[in-house]
Amino acid sequence: MRDSLRTKVIEVCKKKILTKGDNVNVSLYAFFANKNDDPELLMEAATWWIKTHELDHFVKARDVITLVENDR
Repeated sequence: MRDSLRTKVIEVCKKKILTKGDNVNVSLYAFFANKNDDPELLMEAATWWIKTHELDHFVKARDVITLVENDR
């Protein structure tokens, strides 16, 4: 996963935790606008989410942060 996407995922997850609490779930689409303006980046994230880690549609934001931080 490229650094810019890694940073965005962590930032979005932390923001969701701050606003919704520690048990908040996120989906892959939480990191993207409602339009597909960067299909390559979306496919990179989808590959990481679905193929690499076999995550469900919704996952605890804190777990996503841990996965991203450990994938370095």
